[in-house]
Amino acid sequence: MFYGLNKFIKKLLPKRLFYRSLLIVAVPIIGLQLTISIVFFDSLWIKTNKGMTNSVVSEIFTFTEAYKNEKDYNKQKLTDLYYQNFRLSINYLENEKLSKNVSERWYSPMDRTLRRELKNKFKYYWFDTLSYKETVDLKIKYQDGILQFLIPKDRITNSSARLFGLWITLPAFLLIFIAIIFLKNQTRPIISLARASEKFGRGEDVEEFRPSGALEIRQAGYEFDKMRKRITRHLNQRSEMLSGISHDLRTPLTRIKLQLAFIKDKEISKKLSNDVTEMEKMLNEYLQFASSGSAEKTETFDLSDLLESTVIKYERKEITTDIPERVFLDGRKNLIERCFNNLIDNSIKYSTSILISLKKSPNSIIIIIDDDGPGIPENERENVLKPFYKIDKSRSDSKSSVGLGLSIASDIIRSHGGNISLERSPTNGLRVTIFLPF
Repeated sequence: MFYGLNKFIKKLLPKRLFYRSLLIVAVPIIGLQLTISIVFFDSLWIKTNKGMTNSVVSEIFTFTEAYKNEKDYNKQKLTDLYYQNFRLSINYLENEKLSKNVSERWYSPMDRTLRRELKNKFKYYWFDTLSYKETVDLKIKYQDGILQFLIPKDRITNSSARLFGLWITLPAFLLIFIAIIFLKNQTRPIISLARASEKFGRGEDVEEFRPSGALEIRQAGYEFDKMRKRITRHLNQRSEMLSGISHDLRTPLTRIKLQLAFIKDKEISKKLSNDVTEMEKMLNEYLQFASSGSAEKTETFDLSDLLESTVIKYERKEITTDIPERVFLDGRKNLIERCFNNLIDNSIKYSTSILISLKKSPNSIIIIIDDDGPGIPENERENVLKPFYKIDKSRSDSKSSVGLGLSIASDIIRSHGGNISLERSPTNGLRVTIFLPF
C-alpha cells in the first residue's frame, strides 16, 4: 500500500530540482494562507454579515408591522423616518405581484445569508443583488401589493473581506516571488555543474569550470574540476604515448618493406609483405582507438548527406539505402563518419547484402544497418562492443583485426548521448541500431 502511494506521489512530483524546491516552499505558504482565510471567513466575516443581515431584516419586519397600524398620512412620515435613520428607501407598489424569476446567486454568501434571515420573518419575498452595484432590491408581499426596500449593500455585508483578501494574497505572492529568486540562485550552480558533467561525458571540451553556490555545491564543483583535469591529462598522455609508439614502429616497418623488395624468393617476399600490411592495419586501428575521444568541435550538419557520401565511397552494389533528405544533427561530424565507416566495413567483411536506413522519431534519430552475414550470437553481443574482443571461432578470417571497430563505434555514439544495440536482422544476419538524440 505504502509502496503504491509512494510511487504515485513520485509521478506527481516535478522532475526538476527548481520546481521541487519551489513546491516545498510554496505549498506551506499557500496552505497557511488558506487556513487563515477559512478561519477568518468562518469565524469573523460570515458571522459579522449574519448579524448585520439579521439587524436589517428585523428593521424591515418592524417597519411592516408598524406600517399596518399607521394611518395613511402617518405612513409617509414612517417611510421618511426609516430613510433618514436606517438608509432604507421604501416604496409601496399597489396591485403588483412578486416576480417568479429567482435572481439569487447560490455561490454568494451574502445571498445565502439574506435568504435564511428573510425565511425566518416572511413567507413571501423576492430580492435581487445583481441589478444594482451598491443596492439590494428587496420586495415583500403586503396586502394587495408589494413593499419595495432598496437596501445599501454595506448594511448587509462587510467590505473588509476584500481588504483582507488583498492583505492575504499580496504577502503570499511576495513570499513566493522572493522564494523563486532565492531558489534560482541556489539551483543555478547545480544546473551549471550538471551541464558541465554532461558535456564532459559526451567527450566535448569543457571550458574552465568555476564552482559557485553553497559550500557543499562548491566542493562538488572543485572535485569535478579535479577529476576532469585528471582524466583529460590521462587521455592526452595515452594519445601521446600511442602516437610516439606509432612513429617508432612505422620507421622499422618502412625499412622492412624496402628490404623485402630485394628478396629474390617472391613467394616468401609476398607472405612477409602481407604480414607487414597486417601490422600496419593493426597499428592504424590502435591509433584510431586512441584518438576516438579527441576534442572535436560540435557542429550542426546534414546527417543524411554524410551517410550518403560515406556509402558512395565504397562503390558497392550490395549496399542499398533508405535515407530521407535533410536530417540535421548537432555533433562531431568526423567522429560520426568514422563510426559509419567502422560499421559498414564490418558488414562488408562478413556479408554480401547490406541495407542502411535512417528514421526520425520525435526525440531521436534512428540509423539501422542490416546485413545477411553470419550474425553475432546473443551471448556475445555485449562482448563485441568491448575493446580488443574478437569472436575467433566464427570469424577466423579476421586475422588483421584487433577487435576495435565496433568498440570505437560504440564509444562515438555514447559520447553523443546515444546508444547502439545489436540484434538479428530480418535476413538472419546482424542488425546494428543506432539511437541519437537531437
